[in-house]
Amino acid sequence: MTKSDKQSEGVQQSNEHLRSKPKTSAKAMKKGTTSRQSQLTLSDLEAKVFSHWLDNEDTATKESFMSFAADTYSLIQVYLYARFLGYKGSITSCDAWFNLTYDKPDHLAILLNEIQEMQEDIRKLREDIENYAVKRDSGVARIAAMQKELRSTIAQVESFVSSRDRKGLLMAGADRAMREIISIFRDDPIEGPLQEASMSVWARIQYEED
Repeated sequence: MTKSDKQSEGVQQSNEHLRSKPKTSAKAMKKGTTSRQSQLTLSDLEAKVFSHWLDNEDTATKESFMSFAADTYSLIQVYLYARFLGYKGSITSCDAWFNLTYDKPDHLAILLNEIQEMQEDIRKLREDIENYAVKRDSGVARIAAMQKELRSTIAQVESFVSSRDRKGLLMAGADRAMREIISIFRDDPIEGPLQEASMSVWARIQYEED
């Protein structure tokens, strides 16, 4: 076999190797890309599901719901109100819409962080007193003032949680009771007035002071 024949044979084998090498399926790549895009926009899709339901409500109902959602910090209360209006979807979609539509501070988290910071300040001050970096009499007075502030913040947290839980439970109970009453009188002439009365009760509960 000549040198030229060997080169020709080598080129042929190389071409066969390339032809036999599996190629990444374009369909598979597209599927993977689509999957990543779905993961990135899942929250947006959930929010659109809820938004679609809300857009199908009449203008007055939608405005009332939006006003309530803007004023409250409780996702549970927003979800319960939506259920009362006939929403059948999941709380996940409601949560996604609520977080996407309104940028609200987490007051409970802020208060808890303040408590941790105050506890750390008290601990450091005690160490300074023990190490004679701070006079004992002035240090003790400062600790007493800081502990008083700490107790006040803890009381705020307890009041905040208690109020939120109490209103959430009240709204959940009202929602269940009104649904049961309306279902009992379904297709009855009294159903219409009951619906209107339940809306009035719900509106009053919404804006009651905690």
